[in-house]
Amino acid sequence: MPAAYTRVTRRRALLGAAAGLVVSGLLLWWLLPLGEPAQSGRVTISTGAHTGVYEKYGNLLKTALSRDIPRLDVSLTSSEGSWDNVERVATGRADFTIAAADAVAKYQYEDRPGATRLRGCARLYDDYMQLVVARSSPVKKVADLRGKKVAVGGDRSGVRLIADRVLRAAGLDINRDVTPVGIGIDAMPKALKSGEIDAFFWSGGLPTNHVRTLSQQFPVRLVELGSLVDTLHKQGESSRYYRAAVMPADAYPAAQQGRAVSTLAVANLLVTTDRTDPGLTEAMTRTVIDSRDHIGAEVHAAQLVDLRTAVYTDPLSLHEGARRYYRSVKP
Repeated sequence: MPAAYTRVTRRRALLGAAAGLVVSGLLLWWLLPLGEPAQSGRVTISTGAHTGVYEKYGNLLKTALSRDIPRLDVSLTSSEGSWDNVERVATGRADFTIAAADAVAKYQYEDRPGATRLRGCARLYDDYMQLVVARSSPVKKVADLRGKKVAVGGDRSGVRLIADRVLRAAGLDINRDVTPVGIGIDAMPKALKSGEIDAFFWSGGLPTNHVRTLSQQFPVRLVELGSLVDTLHKQGESSRYYRAAVMPADAYPAAQQGRAVSTLAVANLLVTTDRTDPGLTEAMTRTVIDSRDHIGAEVHAAQLVDLRTAVYTDPLSLHEGARRYYRSVKP
């Protein structure tokens, strides 16, 4: 066979093989999933008191994460509330949590361990401060709590933080002018019904199931708090996160009897730290936003999670992974 013919045949074979590799590569690129590798590993989410809104939200979020990030092992831990949650994440004992903005700001202001590492993923929904008394109670305003037994939440809860400030705004000292009772929302309704306490403070989304159930079983009233907002704002930097709000008349129909109630509200944030992998944080933030309707069907406050406002995580800077998510969905 002529040498020239052999060289041409060999060249054609090499070109054919190269073309085949290109086609195979393009086919693999088309068939394989794009983007970063699926997230995996283990994360801990600190939630809240048993049967509380934070815990219920956490359970529903875990279900959503198992669907969206199936290789991620999610562990939930209960806590006393916002203050406990912030400290756990800041010190590395949890990876994500929900906490009220005022508790986050106070933790930063006091320069607690790990405070500079805290980052925000999303603004979720507002907590409404609720002061509940028996309908027959003489308490008409916060100042009337003087000398009363008042449930104020656990020592490390966000409820305790706000209750302390609300009482101070009304001219009362939580340790001298009232008898503070350190129980959570799971025990507050029963204690009010039995007369063990005269009132309880609660900070949570509307409606809070424990308060709604109590109002349907026992005649209660909600005390106005909104008039204290301006005084609260004078208490320091971390108090500026409270805003005047109104509990609509249908929040607790049996308790409100057709009347809206003036109160104060504070935003809840999804919190992590700069230690958390950006890819994981991006995936977590996406699931939080995408599962709003699913979670909101059971935790009504979660229906208010809104992509347009979720990016505002003041006082926290956005985590890089969360920022990446918001950029990806920006119109």
